[in-house]
Amino acid sequence: MIRQESDATNNDLLTRAFRDFDQAATVLQQSYDALTTRLQQMDLELAQTNASLREHLRETEEMRAHVTAVLESLDTGVIVADSEDVVVRCNHSTEQLLGVPQVQLRGRHASEVLAEIRKDHGEYPLVLPSGVTIALSQTDLTDESGHLIGKLVLIHDVTRIRQLEDRLQRRNRLEAMGQMVGSIAHEIRNPLGSVELFASMLRKDLRDQPQLRSYAEHISMAVQSMDQLLSNLLVYTRPDCSRLGWHHTELLIRDVLTLASHAIPPESVEVRCQVHPLVPQLWCDGPKMKQVLLNLVLNAVQAMPKGGTLTLTACPAPPEIQESPAVHLRVSDTGTGIPAPLQSRVFDPFFTTKDQGTGLGLAIVHAVVEAHHGRIDVESYHGQGTSFLITLPRGPMQPPATPAPLATVSSRSESAHQITDITEEKRYE
Repeated sequence: MIRQESDATNNDLLTRAFRDFDQAATVLQQSYDALTTRLQQMDLELAQTNASLREHLRETEEMRAHVTAVLESLDTGVIVADSEDVVVRCNHSTEQLLGVPQVQLRGRHASEVLAEIRKDHGEYPLVLPSGVTIALSQTDLTDESGHLIGKLVLIHDVTRIRQLEDRLQRRNRLEAMGQMVGSIAHEIRNPLGSVELFASMLRKDLRDQPQLRSYAEHISMAVQSMDQLLSNLLVYTRPDCSRLGWHHTELLIRDVLTLASHAIPPESVEVRCQVHPLVPQLWCDGPKMKQVLLNLVLNAVQAMPKGGTLTLTACPAPPEIQESPAVHLRVSDTGTGIPAPLQSRVFDPFFTTKDQGTGLGLAIVHAVVEAHHGRIDVESYHGQGTSFLITLPRGPMQPPATPAPLATVSSRSESAHQITDITEEKRYE
């Protein structure tokens, strides 16, 4: 009896144990299922977070690449320094303007870099050794809370602006001088006509006195010389370039060289003519443009007393230089060059470095080119040569189709011809 009760008790305990185990297993299974579900949710959330991070990284990389592309494409030099004034970034334009590689700029103090090129204060134009004119501006970099986190230095290339300012000042100066010269020329020409009239009357009255008549002839010659000078002055003040039309580029240049052949020594001066195929014709006043080129050619020859190379070229103006289509005409020599202090004055009337001459030649050249709505610039290095660059508008329409001219002509000199009539193609002295 006792044994049976003991067995029953054990069975109950075993039954409760199995029941408790089943309950625990069920709870454990439920916990495991809940954990598995949570892990799956976490995996999904992690995947979404990773995808979001990757998208954010991609956007950040694209933004970084975009900012870098923008920074590197700027014509303005950019130097970025941190709060310790150490250069952490700069662009390609900075390297080009300063002539210093980027790797040599990074890690240095910005104030030290600027001090080396004397740009350690304010914004002001500065001409670098390369000839580029720059202006500097600086600003502090701050975060959202206003704390200083660095410094931004901008280096602006103002060479083009300075050239335009110089050109405008030169034009205003020449216009003022032209008005004054024109008034003086008219005032002188009136009494000069009376002098010529009385001189001609003297020649008639002194027909039987050759010696005295020669004095009257000298007076007439002096009056004619003065009248020619006054004519040049009036051309300078009011150049007439109304006969605009298409002219064959190569023929125009060849005519100029023919007119100048008497002054070009073939044994010491080599003449080169280069005409680009895209510039078969020029829109200009033919006779006036011949006068311009003839004056420049003769000046170039005179600048090479020991000989050298005279080069005339015609080519399209680069589109990045001109907003509208234009043509470049260049007359270059390898002569003595023009000293830098005198280059800004070469187009001033009555300015000359020659023993003979009135100093009106280049002034009239400048006036005629301006009348064509063009411009003329000079580039010269003392002892290395001079180059005059004429920029002319391309023209109102495309020129008619013509046979392609010779692209390049090189010779010691064009064939010398006796010039019998150069009324239209005279040189301005």
